[in-house]
Amino acid sequence: MTESLTGLADDPRRLRLRRMKLAAFGLLLLMLAGFALSHAMGLRGPWAWVAAFCEAAAVGAMADWFAVVALFRRPLGLPIPHTAIIPRGKARLADSLAVFVRDHFLAPEALLDKLRVFDPATRLGQWLSEPTQSKMLAGMARGWALQALNLLDETAVRTAIQRFVIDRLRRWNAAGTAGEVLGILTADGRHQELLDEALKRIGRWLDDPALKARASALIVRYARREWPKLMGTVDLIKPVDEIGDALAQRIATAALDELQQVLSTPEHPLRQDYEAWLSDYVVRLREDPDLTARVERIKQNLIDHPAVQDYVRGLWDQVHAALRTDLENPDSRLAAHLERSLQALGEALGRDPSLRDALNTHLTTAAESLTARLRSGVTSHIAQTMKGWDERQLVDVLELAVGRDLQYIRFNGTLVGGLIGLLLHAVVVFWGV
Repeated sequence: MTESLTGLADDPRRLRLRRMKLAAFGLLLLMLAGFALSHAMGLRGPWAWVAAFCEAAAVGAMADWFAVVALFRRPLGLPIPHTAIIPRGKARLADSLAVFVRDHFLAPEALLDKLRVFDPATRLGQWLSEPTQSKMLAGMARGWALQALNLLDETAVRTAIQRFVIDRLRRWNAAGTAGEVLGILTADGRHQELLDEALKRIGRWLDDPALKARASALIVRYARREWPKLMGTVDLIKPVDEIGDALAQRIATAALDELQQVLSTPEHPLRQDYEAWLSDYVVRLREDPDLTARVERIKQNLIDHPAVQDYVRGLWDQVHAALRTDLENPDSRLAAHLERSLQALGEALGRDPSLRDALNTHLTTAAESLTARLRSGVTSHIAQTMKGWDERQLVDVLELAVGRDLQYIRFNGTLVGGLIGLLLHAVVVFWGV
């Protein structure tokens, strides 16, 4: 409160208030002078009317002076009851003002009615659909993102991010996740589709002439090494290379026939074995402590490997550098994407009534929840803040705010008092007549 009042000493309102006080006091002195002069002239003729006016006007002026002063301080410093109303009733006024603000400005019904009439979704759509607005908002977001990157560039933050990632990896249940993933893959026969695709790829691989040539060369080389004499004899009858080519072709054909049989037979034994093995492995990943422990050891060894540690550190460096490079560019792709997204959102809000209704509903619900939480907090904050103000400073602030208008009460009191004095004097005169 003290810091907020440091500029009050030079407040131009203070000079205007002082002038009004002097004017009101001067008017009071004028009435007292008129009263004294009229008595000095003997209260005859028109001087009696002057005396009546000035006397009542002086009384009215002093009464209103007392009333105005009594609001802020004790008149003449005297301990008169029910004076210095504002400083003495500061706590009560603070509570009353807080309740007033709560009931009249933070009433949920009133706020929500105004929010519904305001139609924030339509206004937001109109605002965002303007290219200049969406571009400005995207530019602001780009600046905020750069500031955030500057904060995240600190060594402590970088170390904390690395520690966080490693800690999350250590606590990750790899076996359970693998079991869940395999469980999803085996749902609705997806694993059989995966097997079919694998078998088709193997078939294309086996039917590759280059593979057959390598297989033939391998067979011939092995046969010549293991049975050199026999191969020499056979070579006299028929070239061993041709025999190897034929054998490789037959092996590939047999394998392809078997693959085709598996692909065309849903109940093939190979499929059943694959189904049983995969189902058992999924259950073991979820329930077998030995398998879970082995998977966990493999995971921990991978995490502790220096290459993985270096990768985690380097990953953040790469992400950070890429983000900074893009955001520092005036033609930032991220900012451009955000700008297009914001403009598209504005256009969607403009043409889709259901989207506007949904957004307005969410905003109304959020506002209602926020208002309910803020009411008690704002009420308490207003009351505690006012109670913490220094009494003299509080009086000074209020007097500067309304004191000049209150001085008009003294002027009006002087004038009204004088008129009432004339009226009473007229009644006495005419009554006496």
